[in-house]
Amino acid sequence: MEDTETTLSEIEEYFGPVVRSIVQEVTDDKTLPKPERKRLQIEHAPHLSTGAKQIKLADKISNINDVAFAPPAHWPHQRRVDYLAWAASVVGGLRGCNKQMEEFFDKTMGRARAQLEAEKQSCILA
Repeated sequence: MEDTETTLSEIEEYFGPVVRSIVQEVTDDKTLPKPERKRLQIEHAPHLSTGAKQIKLADKISNINDVAFAPPAHWPHQRRVDYLAWAASVVGGLRGCNKQMEEFFDKTMGRARAQLEAEKQSCILA
């Protein structure tokens, strides 16, 4: 939602009040500075509805996969490492919503950390 011009009213009109509510829960307030938005994601994660937790968890799985294996060209290694640590903090507050997704997150995070460590080692050896 925060990256589009779509309104919550439009979401509700097309998808109903349940979807609107979930979208509202997982949408960052772009008027806040990025560090504050990131802090609030960690703080709010435990208080989200089960549906919102599952959406947020799926988003973090997708994001850490991209950060590790298809990162934005302008992201240095340390920013990627920091993102993984922050994502793990957010997901800590989401736990208990979906065991299979949480296990998949853990596997994805393990692969992502291994990838970044391998990249670090290859730079050290080069």
